[in-house]
Amino acid sequence: MNGNNEEKIPVENHGGGEDIKPPENKKWRFNSPFVQVSLMGFVCFCCPGMFNALSGMGGGGQVDPTAANNANTAVYSAFTVFGLLGGGFYNVLGPRLTLAAGCSTYVLYAGSFLYYNHHHHQAFAIVAGALLGCGAGLLWAGEGAVMTSYPPPHRKGTYIALFWSIFNLGGVIGGLIPFILNYHRSSAASVNDSTYIAFMCFMFAGVLLSFGILPATSVIRNDGSRCSAVKYSRPSTEAAAVLRLFLDRKMLLIVPAAWASNFFYSYQFNNVNGLLFNLRTRGFNNVFYWGAQMAGSIAIGYVMDFSFKSRRARGFAGISLVAVIGTIIWAGGLANQHGYSLNNLPEKKLDFKDSGIEFAGPFVLYMSYGLLDAMYQSMVYWLIGALADDSQTLSRYSGFYKGVQSAGAAVAWQVDTRKVPLMSQLIVNWSLTTVSYPLLVLLVHFYVKNDNDDDSNDKV
Repeated sequence: MNGNNEEKIPVENHGGGEDIKPPENKKWRFNSPFVQVSLMGFVCFCCPGMFNALSGMGGGGQVDPTAANNANTAVYSAFTVFGLLGGGFYNVLGPRLTLAAGCSTYVLYAGSFLYYNHHHHQAFAIVAGALLGCGAGLLWAGEGAVMTSYPPPHRKGTYIALFWSIFNLGGVIGGLIPFILNYHRSSAASVNDSTYIAFMCFMFAGVLLSFGILPATSVIRNDGSRCSAVKYSRPSTEAAAVLRLFLDRKMLLIVPAAWASNFFYSYQFNNVNGLLFNLRTRGFNNVFYWGAQMAGSIAIGYVMDFSFKSRRARGFAGISLVAVIGTIIWAGGLANQHGYSLNNLPEKKLDFKDSGIEFAGPFVLYMSYGLLDAMYQSMVYWLIGALADDSQTLSRYSGFYKGVQSAGAAVAWQVDTRKVPLMSQLIVNWSLTTVSYPLLVLLVHFYVKNDNDDDSNDKV
């Protein structure tokens, strides 16, 4: 991966580069990893957080999910390409331009559904989806570089949990928006215009916040070291580096996990939340789905940073914990799926107020899916962060992960469009995550190095 011809200055991590006096007011400095990762969390709170809430409504909040499925296919098809290339854009343009360009496409996407609410033409939503896929590739490559390279090496799990909690708070607030605005429309099929306008306002705020993200060379850790000193690269260098990722054994071991990590969204959003619950209850459910993600990221972040002294042991522990919890939750999903199918849908959709005890089981299952999603993805991000420590390399690794992830999602949304039996969708989702665990164990065994805990006294 790190060839001799790459234009990169060696990482200035804990001793590399110039000596810098440890700064005062460590945590709350604007150029501290804590503030920068938090700000990155709020950028994603406003943009992908609101996008997740919109997707979580099932069918983008429309009665017919076809337009949303086709738009999401466009999103993730374009995301596949720009996810792979996003690290290169980040290394050439820097964080601010990369993130601002990416965030702006989310506003257009939400606006396309506002248009669809009145005209029911799919073309605008599909084009906006393709543009969003390009922008999301840029945004998530930049996010991955910030989240995995700015924190101190021994606290990456804690910072990932910090980011994931703020990011998923966007899903919580985004779930409240349609819940509140459609509360008295218990029999409504599609959300109202105000819902889409509120999403657009949050997304535009994310564009503005993205200009506050500093380059790695300006971020100083609590011990006085800079995150990394990266000389921005040339497009030809980045293109060659991206191509080499497809031969990198570390990345090949991550491929199944990356493919699986967004594959289950179409099943969970459309075929659990969308088919079992009425409109206002879907918004209610999403508050707890994304809230459970916050809890899941904090829990797995603690395990990945504090469970054992050895970094590799922490990696093994995190994978094992996610595997056990994932198996239990998917088994619960299997039991729930026996109760309905595309040819045998529930006669009446569940309502959080009126359905009584019948609501409890599917609600807890859907919330548990959110918990598992956060634990699974936070674990993978921790593993990626353990493979390197400079933002240039990690932006490429993160871009590769998001590119493969998006390819899986593009396939999944079309699987749902083509009305594949729900039981088959569930079994495929469960199988994909299960296959990834032993490969991640191999990744930790061969490529994650133990550190000497030299920085164990650093504070978060």
